[in-house]
Amino acid sequence: MINFLPSNFSEFPDVSKVNDFGLLAVGGNLKPETLLKAYSKGIFPWYSEDEPICWYAPKERCVLYPEKVKISKSMKFVLKSGRFRVTQNEAFEQVIRNCSSVNRKDQDGTWIVPEMEAAFIHLHQLGHAISLEVWQENQLVGGLYGIKQERIFCGESMFSLVSNASKVAFIYLCQNYNYELIDCQLENPHLLSLGAELIPRAAFSKYLQKIT
Repeated sequence: MINFLPSNFSEFPDVSKVNDFGLLAVGGNLKPETLLKAYSKGIFPWYSEDEPICWYAPKERCVLYPEKVKISKSMKFVLKSGRFRVTQNEAFEQVIRNCSSVNRKDQDGTWIVPEMEAAFIHLHQLGHAISLEVWQENQLVGGLYGIKQERIFCGESMFSLVSNASKVAFIYLCQNYNYELIDCQLENPHLLSLGAELIPRAAFSKYLQKIT
């Protein structure tokens, strides 16, 4: 049974009520307070254009412990080369728009619909969402963005316009911040190659309980 939320709802259903695909509820809104409440409970929005807002809480969560990030020999060379420069919050809107527009292998379209883009830009303006930008010769060539929750970083998306740029951003995030855990939400080969792993939703919830 799918839970339908009115636009003015106050509480999410318990995450134990997800269906087999991790879908918890449909509807609601993307107000800052709604998004922050969702992420504090391990829930995130994920849907396509012309669809209602869908809220997910997968039974297994893809996460990365920063101290376990995998850096290949070739990547170590890239990091030492000085080829890239990394900044924080210098171009949040450019980062999220690149994340929504860059073509990805085996992916048709984007889940970063205009409403989601606007919602996360608003969160950034309120100080809850950050971006890391990767520059090459003063050109933005990669980056990532997400929500910060105390010592947990909830990653949303990343992009590369040149080889290795998103990896540089991700490794920089792992090595230069005091995060206990990076929430990657859903697994993919790229994240797994960097050291991400799957943990049960209950284990992820324990991390969240420390900050709520």
